[in-house]
Amino acid sequence: MQLHDLKPAPGSRRRPQRIGRGTGSGRGKTSGRGQKGQNARSEGFRLGFEGGQMPLSQRLPKLPGFKNPFKKIYTVVNVSKLSRFQDGAKVDAEALVQAGLARGGVQIKILGAGKIKRKLAVETHAISNSAREAIEKAGGSVTVLNQKPEQEEQEEETKPDSESPPKDQEIE
Repeated sequence: MQLHDLKPAPGSRRRPQRIGRGTGSGRGKTSGRGQKGQNARSEGFRLGFEGGQMPLSQRLPKLPGFKNPFKKIYTVVNVSKLSRFQDGAKVDAEALVQAGLARGGVQIKILGAGKIKRKLAVETHAISNSAREAIEKAGGSVTVLNQKPEQEEQEEETKPDSESPPKDQEIE
């Protein structure tokens, strides 16, 4: 057998019905579409069309607001989870990843749920006030990474506005 000898199985191939080829063909005039109506027209209807009913895409409510592209996403670690470290240990992002409390490459925030009795040196990207108090109360220290020094923050708050003159002076 060669390629030119190949033929489809008998009865597996049928000729397509040729519609719109005169009344004698049995599929003439309206070509099997019936009389008038939407389905008799050539255009049919567009994707998502629901027969004049308000489409689903327009019925559903649109969410308000927007997505902040600058949102900081933290992995949260509670103070109670820090008890697994040895007394006097340095707890940083690498130590938390090795302990299975955080994933690598994600910023970490320590929250104050639970109690801690160990003296730890904690380095983190963010920390709640209650967590800071709990760690310092236990004799540990807290270092926040990527934070402005407190003196610079206070200077920015106390800078006088040089653009606006005092209210009691008149401008000429």
